[in-house]
Amino acid sequence: MDSATLIASLQDALPGVEIESAPSVDLHVTIYAPRDQVLPVAAALRDRPELRFDFLAELTACDFWPREPRFELIYVLVSTELRHRVRVKVRLRGGDAHAATVSGIWPAANWLEREVSDLFGIAFDGHPDPRRLLMPEDWEGHPLRKD
Repeated sequence: MDSATLIASLQDALPGVEIESAPSVDLHVTIYAPRDQVLPVAAALRDRPELRFDFLAELTACDFWPREPRFELIYVLVSTELRHRVRVKVRLRGGDAHAATVSGIWPAANWLEREVSDLFGIAFDGHPDPRRLLMPEDWEGHPLRKD
């Protein structure tokens, strides 16, 4: 599947949502999705018959400090049935680093979101367990932030 086909499918499912193609040095299709549309985009990626991304293989983040938007969330999704992959990126501003949880769509996101939250300080709205995962509760800061 190429990015034009993927974007066309998402725009058909979510009219008015701006999905953009992103450059990639590997051959994985990579797109940017808007932060306020993470849940509808994730649901469409999972539920559209031509997409069926049923497996969240990875969720991580990058800190591009001092650039704004400072953070990018990166979701790597796999369709086990159709045998294709996509990388979905979501830009987040440094002073407003949060996005909706996708743990209701892909249960594997539960621990991965906690890891990103703990290491980068990015919050996931509606997450069922926002406690720290890797660092002690009294640890100050987030080890992978560049500031």
